[in-house]
Amino acid sequence: MTWQPKDELASEVALEVLIHGPLGRAELARRLGLAPATLTRISAELISSGLLAEVPEATQRTSGRPTVPLDVIPSSHYFFGIKLTDSALDATVIDLKATPLESYRVALESTTPTHVVSAITKLTRRAQSSYRLDAVGIAVGGVVNAHGTVESAPFLKWHNVPLATLVTDSSHLPTFVANDLSAYTQIQHWFGAGTGHANFAVITVGVGVGYGCVANGARLENEDSGIGLIGHWPLDPLGPICSQGHRGCAEAMLTTPAICRDASAAVGRPLGWHDVITLATDKHPAVTTILAASGRALGRLVGMVASLTAPEVVIIGGEGVALASLSGNSLAAGIAEVRDPRASAIRITLSNGSNEAWCRGAAAIALQGYIATGSTR
Repeated sequence: MTWQPKDELASEVALEVLIHGPLGRAELARRLGLAPATLTRISAELISSGLLAEVPEATQRTSGRPTVPLDVIPSSHYFFGIKLTDSALDATVIDLKATPLESYRVALESTTPTHVVSAITKLTRRAQSSYRLDAVGIAVGGVVNAHGTVESAPFLKWHNVPLATLVTDSSHLPTFVANDLSAYTQIQHWFGAGTGHANFAVITVGVGVGYGCVANGARLENEDSGIGLIGHWPLDPLGPICSQGHRGCAEAMLTTPAICRDASAAVGRPLGWHDVITLATDKHPAVTTILAASGRALGRLVGMVASLTAPEVVIIGGEGVALASLSGNSLAAGIAEVRDPRASAIRITLSNGSNEAWCRGAAAIALQGYIATGSTR
C-alpha cells in the first residue's frame, strides 16, 4: 500500500509517531501545536493509508473517555538500505521501526555507474523476492545534492552521476541517495543513541574520519557536507603526516589505515585492523603506545566538538570505534587538554561499527524520503 501525504502536516504527524510513538491524539496535538480537528483529519488519513493504526489496548485516563494511542504498523512498509563502497554493496532491509530483517553483500567487479546501477537493481530484485519494498536508500562517501546526484565521490572516481534517477528508472522504485555520514547520523537520530536528544554529535572513525551534527532536532548540512572537512583538523603537532602533508591531523592520527601503517612499522610485519585490536587487547607495548596517542587525539577531537556545538551526547561509531575503548585513559586525557575544567562532563556513547549500521542509515534515508514525498519521486 502506498501513501501520498496531502500536506506537510501529515508528514510531521507521521514522523512524530514513527520516532516517539505510540502517542495519543491529545499528546500529538500538543507536541505539534495542532488543533484537535486538524489532527483528527490527518490521523484519519494516515490510518486509512495503512501507515498508522490505533493501538488495541486503550489507556484509561483518570476521568473521561479512554485514550487510544496511534502507532506505526512495522510490517506495513519495508525499505532497502545500501552502503556503496568501491568494492562491494552492503544492504539491509528494515521495517517501519528500522528493525533489520535481512542483510546482503555482493562484490563489485567495476565501479562504473552502469555496472553499479545494474548491481543495485539485481540486489534490489533479490530483496523484493522476500519483501515488498517501498523505497531504496543509498549511502555514498562523497558529496550528494538534494536530487540524489553524486557530485563528487573520489573513491568511485565519479562526478555528477544522477544515481537516484538511474536506480529509480532501472528498479522502478523511489530511490534516495545521501552522503554516508548523513545517513549514519539519521539512523542515530531516529532509532539510535541520539533518539530523544535535540542536540548531539556523531564522530565516525574508519577509513576516514566523519562528523555529523544534529541541532534543535535537525541535521546540520550544507553544500560542503560529504567532503570530510573534519579529517584534517590538527590534533597532534608531533604526529605523523597525512596524505595531504598535514602533520598530526585527524586523518593521520585516527583512521584505521594510518594506525595499521604505524603499528605494522612498529612490529615489523603487515597488520590489519583486527590484528591491531588483538595486539592491543594483549597489551603489546608498541601497539598500546600507538593507540594511546591516537586515543588522546580522539579525545581532543571530542573535546573540541563538544565545546563548539554543545551536544547532549557525542556518539562515536564506525569500524574503528574500538579505538575509543582500547586507548585506556588517553581519551579522557585528550578531552581534558582542550576542555575547560569547569565545563560539564561529556557524555560519550560508543555505537555499533558494523556495516549494518551504515545500511540501516541508508534505509532510514529512504524511509525519510518516502514519508516526505509518498511513493513519488
